[in-house]
Amino acid sequence: MNESAFFLRRMNDHVQYLGKIKATLEDKGDFQGTDHHSCKLGLWLDRDGPIESSAISTQARETFDQLLDPHECFHLASKQALACKVAGDRAGMENAMTEMFKLSNTLVNILMKLDGMDR
Repeated sequence: MNESAFFLRRMNDHVQYLGKIKATLEDKGDFQGTDHHSCKLGLWLDRDGPIESSAISTQARETFDQLLDPHECFHLASKQALACKVAGDRAGMENAMTEMFKLSNTLVNILMKLDGMDR
């Protein structure tokens, strides 16, 4: 594949999504999120990602597969944070945000690892 910064662009898609959720939680936006299949990263995970990672190596495909669960959990945590915000549950929102950021970090680290495999 060796497309310049390919996995970094997937990471940017995720970071942009995270920023929109964060803005809404901080009363600076109104983005309500999507399910884990409908965001840009999710679309790639469901469509081209398996083929593109497999084209690099078996190890890259195994690393790619590590994205699936934390990505779904990230969306569940962001949905929970938004629901807590609407309900006025600040503590619940902050707990969900903490989980959301931990999962985001996991996703970024895996995408960085994939980027390193594609060189």
